[in-house]
Amino acid sequence: MTQTNQPDNHFPVVIIGGGMVGASLALALQTSLAKHSNSPPMPVAIIEPYPANQLSQQPSYDARSTALSLGSQLLLEQLAVWQSLAQHATAIKHIHVSDQGRFGFTRMSADEYQLDAFGYVVANQQLGQSLFKVIQQYPAIELLSPATASQVKPLPTGYAIEVQQGEKKSWLTTDLLVIADGGRSPLITQLGINVQCTDYHQTAIIANVTTSKPNQGQAFERFTEQGPMALLPLAKNHSALIWSIYQDQAQQWLEATDSHFLESLQKHFGYRLGRFTKIGQRFYYPLSLKYSSEQIRPGLVVLGNAAHALHPVAGQGFNLALRDTLQLANLLKDSWEQHGAINDYAILRRYLALQESDQIITMLGSDWLVKAFSNQHTGLSVVRNIGLVGLDLLSEAKTIFTKQAMGVGFNQTSI
Repeated sequence: MTQTNQPDNHFPVVIIGGGMVGASLALALQTSLAKHSNSPPMPVAIIEPYPANQLSQQPSYDARSTALSLGSQLLLEQLAVWQSLAQHATAIKHIHVSDQGRFGFTRMSADEYQLDAFGYVVANQQLGQSLFKVIQQYPAIELLSPATASQVKPLPTGYAIEVQQGEKKSWLTTDLLVIADGGRSPLITQLGINVQCTDYHQTAIIANVTTSKPNQGQAFERFTEQGPMALLPLAKNHSALIWSIYQDQAQQWLEATDSHFLESLQKHFGYRLGRFTKIGQRFYYPLSLKYSSEQIRPGLVVLGNAAHALHPVAGQGFNLALRDTLQLANLLKDSWEQHGAINDYAILRRYLALQESDQIITMLGSDWLVKAFSNQHTGLSVVRNIGLVGLDLLSEAKTIFTKQAMGVGFNQTSI
């Protein structure tokens, strides 16, 4: 990786955003060519507002943790990222899903499927460090940092990007512009791309918690009267909490003391991990389902949360984005090897055709979970419980559910 304040004039690919998705794409393009091709490396520029040595400031690498599906773990292994990340990851060996106040629940264990784990939990900051550790090995990746893309203009083939670094402005051009700068992308608005949004009227509370009992690799999905709650296993007695609270009740949780918060958490979660003894700093995020009406244009691709931002209830946001990213990288690699135009609109249409069903099913599944388990109507609660009991008893249904959760329900992309 080259870090510079003076961008070259032209790159085949320019990625706006060096978060988890943008960094993964840059790395996938280099890895796929290095493994399977005698073609020269594909020069890639990443435009990133935050300095590379201050990853904790990057919103993608904040205090949150990510549940990597088994499919995502395998993809990161192919990118040589997992080798340094594995020591910081916690295996998800068991999944427990329940509905507060109801008898129904379902449970799954990895050993039932002859697996070491369903997936792994990693801190976003650690994932970012591991990605950039590998990126530094590829001189074809140029990191423009700290820098912003103040405006973009379509060209007959490709795009021109105005890059601002401090007081300096310069222009560069690209065959393929990739927008991966998150769910509040200013460039999406600038380009006139409509974003469809479903407001869940919920706020996510994110924090690390300590319990009196070790988690033993258990991940919990708990549907409470306050909103869906997930506890992801971290080391020993620590877990990552993601609790989706209704917005009209969010203020009381913002103002609650740690002791009051833990008391309420105990009431809604129960005692499967013993007592909650400590909570770290709490972070809050508004929740919605966002879907870009255009993910591709000639010479343009929208990826990650800029393309589709999901509710965290099923933990599939980054896993879906990574599947998109690897699919795109493979198609671009094939065109590069054949000396074709990587911004050929036919390639981009093929990418979207290959990923569209995955995107739709994953988004609809996440949306259904939120709406079905957020509705406290008595009749629907009974149906949910029957569903959870049935899922626990029917091995075939559990297998289908588990494959989707592991990110292997679709054709697995590989580098």
